[in-house]
Amino acid sequence: MKTFITHSPQETEELAGKLAALLSPGDIIAYEGGMGMGKTAFTRGLCRGLGIAADVSSPTFSLVNEYRGENATLYHFDMFRVESFSDLYSTGFFDYLDYGGILAIEWSENIAGALPEGCIQVSLERVDDTTRKITIKGDERLEAALA
Repeated sequence: MKTFITHSPQETEELAGKLAALLSPGDIIAYEGGMGMGKTAFTRGLCRGLGIAADVSSPTFSLVNEYRGENATLYHFDMFRVESFSDLYSTGFFDYLDYGGILAIEWSENIAGALPEGCIQVSLERVDDTTRKITIKGDERLEAALA
């Protein structure tokens, strides 16, 4: 587990870009953090780090946004309104697990029981208006590289 402090959305995106360089198809990033904590900024950074040129926005109403690049696809989920297994099933979430892309899931705590083992956990906490405490917990490849 590694903890970082960022002082702007740009720094949050830069941190995510470093993480993106370590990701592989099938990885799942499970975000935890309230509204306005920087989850979408983090996803913007993931896209940049994966070489995906995309206009990243929160998938609040669409439930999932798909960002395709030459070498990677990122599926960005918002599980804020998911209240049951039936709701989750209707999003098509389980199908996306088999697509070979990288999943970034906002409000992952709402589907904690459905997440496969080995997810990368990214917790974003507010320190002040622009400063965030970001904790990343993952496997050994992340622990060594994000030192």
